[in-house]
Amino acid sequence: MSEIRDTLFRYLTLLQLIPRSPGRISTPVLLEKLHERGFQIDTRSLQRDLRDKLALHFPLTCDDTHKPYRWYFDRDFHRNLPALDVPSALTLVLAEEYLKGLLPPVVVGQLSPQFRDARQLLDDLETNGLSQWARRVRAIPNGMALIPAPLEERVWQAVTQTLLEQKALDVRYLSRSAEAEKIFTLHPQGLVSRHSVTYLLATVNDYADIRQFALHRLKSATISDAPWREAPDFELDDYIRRGAFGYRQSPEDVTLVADVAPQVAWLLTETPLAIEQNLAPLPDSDWKRLTAKVPDEQQTLWWLMGMGANVEVIEPVGWRQEILSTARAIVARTEGDPHGGYAPSYGSQTSPPPDRQSTT
Repeated sequence: MSEIRDTLFRYLTLLQLIPRSPGRISTPVLLEKLHERGFQIDTRSLQRDLRDKLALHFPLTCDDTHKPYRWYFDRDFHRNLPALDVPSALTLVLAEEYLKGLLPPVVVGQLSPQFRDARQLLDDLETNGLSQWARRVRAIPNGMALIPAPLEERVWQAVTQTLLEQKALDVRYLSRSAEAEKIFTLHPQGLVSRHSVTYLLATVNDYADIRQFALHRLKSATISDAPWREAPDFELDDYIRRGAFGYRQSPEDVTLVADVAPQVAWLLTETPLAIEQNLAPLPDSDWKRLTAKVPDEQQTLWWLMGMGANVEVIEPVGWRQEILSTARAIVARTEGDPHGGYAPSYGSQTSPPPDRQSTT
């Protein structure tokens, strides 16, 4: 009885370890993962499990184009181990709605069987109120969201495999600056999804500095024969914290002082701009004086610009100058003088002196 039980658990574990197409897993890797989980089995027994047992009852395929052989299930094969419950199904439906606006379709598509199962489960619950939630709940991004750039499935598969297995990656990359395709060997160190673009963080060829590669500009990606090199002292959270994705102007925070309209003050009362924030009433006005410790980065500056005339920035002076210069450029173009306005380069501190009586 114990032997039968162990065999059953081994089959269940294999069902969980083998990926759906286009994923692949080799026989040696499967054997290693089984050993890690406490199953004592040799290569011949594993091959017999795969070929003579599982392949007879499940859509299991062997990719024997090169050794070691690699195994995968049909991409539409469903595995609910354990079975999906109602709260989990609802969570998956909401997650799908949210992720569709953030990740490339091919990435979201990797989870399409799970999303499909979740929708089906909720649809089948005709007498349960939860069945209506999928039709009545939506995830809306904060601000305008660009449509995620398309990404090839093979590229995504190669990127994730090399990142997780610590392998190098040979790519053809469309350089935005040069507007030409370049061939690199990348050494993946991390993956970051930001707004509608997913970036691979990697070192290039023999260089040690970390660079960012937008995945949708990878025209091809294959596992490299070159040995993978780890970036010394690289830590993903620290990399992000130092402003790698925030267009940071300096590592130090700055004190933002601005007068804000009542609707903006109400917004910032409920959802503060920063942990260190204060809103003080202005004399003889329904506006308030905002003081907040914020990162010295362009993202915060762009948010302030988006508030338009509802915010008047007082400090930092450089930010006030840039907002004022941008407003002048917009007015000049609107009045028919396309070259009469000053178009600032964000981050510059060379804008004309501000007019204190003007508002942003």
